[in-house]
Amino acid sequence: MQRMIMHIDMDAFFASVEQQVNPGLRRKPIAVTGSGKRTVITCPSYEAREYGVKTGMSVGEARRLCPSLIFVPGCSQRYVDTCTNLAQLYSQYSPLVEVYSVDEVFIDVTGTTHLFGRPADIAGEIKEKIRDTYGITASVGIAPNKLVAKIAGDMKKPDGLVVVESHQEVKNMFEDLPVGKVTGIGSRIEKRLGNMGIKTCGELGRAPVGVLKDEFGVVGERLHFMGLGIDHRPVVPMGQQPAAKSVGHSMTLDRNVGDAGALKSHILKLSEMVGRRLRRAGCRGRTVKLKLRYADFSSIAKRKTLKRYINDGLDISRVASSILRSWRLRDEVRMVGVSISNLVETNQIPLFSEDKKKRDVIHALDTINDKFGEFSVFRGVLMKSQPSSDTISPAWRPEGVKRIDY
Repeated sequence: MQRMIMHIDMDAFFASVEQQVNPGLRRKPIAVTGSGKRTVITCPSYEAREYGVKTGMSVGEARRLCPSLIFVPGCSQRYVDTCTNLAQLYSQYSPLVEVYSVDEVFIDVTGTTHLFGRPADIAGEIKEKIRDTYGITASVGIAPNKLVAKIAGDMKKPDGLVVVESHQEVKNMFEDLPVGKVTGIGSRIEKRLGNMGIKTCGELGRAPVGVLKDEFGVVGERLHFMGLGIDHRPVVPMGQQPAAKSVGHSMTLDRNVGDAGALKSHILKLSEMVGRRLRRAGCRGRTVKLKLRYADFSSIAKRKTLKRYINDGLDISRVASSILRSWRLRDEVRMVGVSISNLVETNQIPLFSEDKKKRDVIHALDTINDKFGEFSVFRGVLMKSQPSSDTISPAWRPEGVKRIDY
């Protein structure tokens, strides 16, 4: 039986949710932004896109393109709650639901068409329920694999539905499709392919595998199959994803900071957030990485591996701060990132009384923050700069170590 994979992508998700929450914003050009001083456009409404406003654009540039643009600080909790509720809706039609991001999912309906009808009928029913329940729209692509389904879903946005069933339909779609339209082919690979005279997926699929391997190594074979629209990846439902290799958080500072002492406060904030996620997932790690981005957008990063596994934010912060001390800052810093890798699942039982006290204190803090929200209580050293986690990570998932509370 040929697989039938559905890709559902919410249309201008953040902006659409905000327009539903505030009826006064409907049919008006709005742009959802971050809450910090240094923010960019995270999601423009379709009314704003008509003026050329795009995701990632600076606030100033967006305002020049659309003087009547309304800026709306994003509320991540709304988007997370909506995504979680939508996942429950999708699970009514198949147990194979993969949350790809906060506004995208893949659903394998191959084994449930005998219950709910043709894939297009299932998609139509889901779209109708989303519109009736949440007042927002979604675009759907249906195809034999995830790669083609995602491309199909982008072809008729917003509120589109595209079905690609046969091998010939896939071939026709990919013949003149620019390679840069394929997820997994970034600008650098696109440029290198262009230097080889390969600009469309049709040309990529016809390129000799050996030539692609010579240029890209083992990735060359994968690129060949991508050019042919071949993708054997399964839809991986929640709870069955492979274990995360690392956990991290980063933040762009409201202003450039050149003082190492001031950076330590930001490092502690991020370390606490990393530690929370590790403990929730029952994990520890022993390789801490600190990354800084300077004012000129150049970056520096370094890892330090410990002999023991840790998941306390204070411990993580101490390691990251020791990395900071080993550097001589050559410029002011605009972004700080802390992550931890070399992870293991562990329920280590402390042996010494001091360790037990530490565990009990951390457990008490986690319990309160679980009940009342992130950073309802926090270490006194952070009193002057209470941390904010109101930015959705690209790695966010509804459960597991990739979940982030807002």
